[in-house]
Amino acid sequence: METPPAGTAPTPPAPSKDSEGRATARRPGRSTVKWVLLLGALATLPAFTVDMYLPSLPDVAADLDASPALAQLTLAGMLVGGAFGQLVIGPLSDRYGRRAPVIIGLALHVVTSVLCAVVPTIGWLIVLRVLQGFFNASAQVVSIAVIRDRFTGSDAARILSRLMLVIGLAPLLAPTIGSFVAGHGDWRWVFWVLAVLGLVLGLVVLRFMPETLETERRQAGGVGSVFRGYGALLKDRHFVALAVLPGLGMAVLMSYVVGSPFVLQEGYGLTHQQFAALFAVNGIGLVISAQVNASLVRRVAPVRILRAALVLQGVFAVGLFVVALTGAGGLIGLLAALWLTLALQGLIPANASALALTRHGERAGTAAAVIGAFQAGVAGLVSPLVGVLGGDAVAMSTVMLGAVVASLLVLGLATPAFRKGGWHLPA
Repeated sequence: METPPAGTAPTPPAPSKDSEGRATARRPGRSTVKWVLLLGALATLPAFTVDMYLPSLPDVAADLDASPALAQLTLAGMLVGGAFGQLVIGPLSDRYGRRAPVIIGLALHVVTSVLCAVVPTIGWLIVLRVLQGFFNASAQVVSIAVIRDRFTGSDAARILSRLMLVIGLAPLLAPTIGSFVAGHGDWRWVFWVLAVLGLVLGLVVLRFMPETLETERRQAGGVGSVFRGYGALLKDRHFVALAVLPGLGMAVLMSYVVGSPFVLQEGYGLTHQQFAALFAVNGIGLVISAQVNASLVRRVAPVRILRAALVLQGVFAVGLFVVALTGAGGLIGLLAALWLTLALQGLIPANASALALTRHGERAGTAAAVIGAFQAGVAGLVSPLVGVLGGDAVAMSTVMLGAVVASLLVLGLATPAFRKGGWHLPA
């Protein structure tokens, strides 16, 4: 297999045929809007399941008589569950089609949400959140797979760009909705709302989403073929390095996510509503950088954007650590450093994922599942360190800085990105 250069975007297939030689036709605009709304709603379910719950995290710790570190494990557990879920559900959707896995996953998401709403102990909540992450991974896996089934070339790129914008709006809305729900009840009501959301999405899929993977295109191999596909990917050192980068980037983001409710609400005395508003401001930074990246990749090689963004993020992460350690600038200083560090995140995972996928176009579905598993799994393993280190601003900034440094080391040591002419070499 010939590997394209790391510094060049993959050449899209001709509009009349997809990557497997199947004839395709351009869909009308109304159909495009339908798919963006439907798949966007599916893809945002995991984000809503995490972010609606954030303002209530200190209340969960108090109600279930748990430490902040244990309360934070209810978030990390969902990420770890989502990592395994993507690895399992991705191949299942290639073999049995898209509708069945997502409908079953949404149904089990509803069940686990109801159980979370009535759980008596923090231990059971952690277990249920792992299961919840596993099951609602089906929504994200299938949404991306359907785009590949339904659209090709520039159409697929446009749909993905719009889908990323819809996903980017979830962190802006979810904490505000969660604080409103908890303010009119308690943290358990958030899970009742998530159960209703899963039920509505399931009904929408049943009514409006046809099967997009024809029977003749489904994978006929058994478990052995799945493991062989994963084995081929994991033997490619450059692929693994690029696939790990989105996970380390998610670790930066999730370290902020799990730590900020305690840092800002307990450390600085912010209310649920104030925390939700500040969380939305940081979310705006992510949305802006994602849109800037979508514009930049038309003119600048993804690997150049990736290495520049990581270096800048490293500088801002050092600044965040210094502010947290010294208290310089107070709350405003901390929030400014957080915003700058997090805003760079919109330039990193998309470019790393695109470069990784160009190396294994013949098994793009399996490759995407590996990238998604790394993204959720690395974040789920790293972010609990915030609680272990004390759960304060210094602990949060330390873990964020460590994840950024690890990203720079991976990019520098396992790819040619920082070597002379590295953007002209295979990643």
